[in-house]
Amino acid sequence: MTSIEQRRASRRQLLKGAGAIAAAGLVGAPAISRAQTGAIKIGVPTILSGRVAILGQSSVGALKMSFDKVNAEGGINGRKIEMVVRDSKGAPQEAAKVTRDLINNDGCQIIIDAEASSAAFAVQEVIREVGVLCIHTNSETSSLTADPKLYVPTAFRTARQGIHDAIGGGDYAAKVAKAKGLKKWATCSPDYAYGRSNTAEFMEYAKHFDGNITVVEETWPKLFQPDYTEVVTKLLNAKADAMYSALWGGDLVAFIDQANLYALFEKQASFMVNLGDYGVVDQVKQFPQGVYSGGRYNRTVPPTPENEAWYLEYVKTQKSKPTNWSWENAVGAQFLIEALKKTNGDTNGKKLAEAIKGAKIKTPFGDGGTITMRAEDNTTINYIIGYGLSLSKEPYISDFKTSPWEPILELEKQWKKKQGYAT
Repeated sequence: MTSIEQRRASRRQLLKGAGAIAAAGLVGAPAISRAQTGAIKIGVPTILSGRVAILGQSSVGALKMSFDKVNAEGGINGRKIEMVVRDSKGAPQEAAKVTRDLINNDGCQIIIDAEASSAAFAVQEVIREVGVLCIHTNSETSSLTADPKLYVPTAFRTARQGIHDAIGGGDYAAKVAKAKGLKKWATCSPDYAYGRSNTAEFMEYAKHFDGNITVVEETWPKLFQPDYTEVVTKLLNAKADAMYSALWGGDLVAFIDQANLYALFEKQASFMVNLGDYGVVDQVKQFPQGVYSGGRYNRTVPPTPENEAWYLEYVKTQKSKPTNWSWENAVGAQFLIEALKKTNGDTNGKKLAEAIKGAKIKTPFGDGGTITMRAEDNTTINYIIGYGLSLSKEPYISDFKTSPWEPILELEKQWKKKQGYAT
């Protein structure tokens, strides 16, 4: 055979191989998605630096605890689970880049998106292109899974969803408002998708349940804003009866510490959906009295042996207290582990998505002990929702009222229709 004939034969063999790959639907897919041996590599883009690093730290802690347990039992069909964690600093462009790098350069076959909402939407678009399985574990912005235009068949959410909290929290706030005559309200929430949508939804349902409520001032501090003086001044000048805030993490700590200098919390009732997190309440220098907090994570909510056992195991293995992001990631890890067992360790995005869609798991964080991955929009329901009075010491929350899911789901249907998300 001449050298020319050899080259032609090699080219025919190459084209034959390419045709086989195309027939298998693998053209354009990351090379790693074809490998079903060795470690199951899971990429985790998250925030590990700056004022809200607690989000990433407590997310990774819960994932590690879940995967370490599986690995200690032999893994999935003998394959160990390996996490590759990258810091995006919460920047959308960086989160997209990090996610691509995790798949293309680090060989990750699955993505657990432990980003805040500011970056989760960017990660979603990467997943739309590459088709690997993705579980969003922290983003609470409702539209991420509620808006059908954003739907990606291999992307799921185990984080609580804003509209669910808004309906339950709005009902709770309205009851308090009626009892205490809280008619004039102000808001203070972060100026990005989560803060804007969460606040609008909460106030919509507070007014739905109590028609006497009006909003007299809205303030929108930037993420990681260092100085809240102007914000606090606006809130004081509004002379509102009550305030709602969706600030979170280190931003919430900074706001409370600065607002205390002006005695803001002594002049109004305050509802802070994210104050209940361990690690947040611990950092506040002077804890405000009489503040209502939404259900985040607490070892007494629900008051079950399973929840207490999970809390103690987390503290023992991670040397810190869990947060709301911890349970959301623990649930994400559990859905993934169960799906991998069903696929016998196959990490194909479509196969894993089929295994997760509509699934139900037993978990300490569910209302009645279970959480369901709703098939119609790939988001979880039946997790614990509610509000209580915040305390500066254990148990950190008292008089917690759990919101029932039946009215939440009914009002959510109506909300989806109003948003144009459903017919």
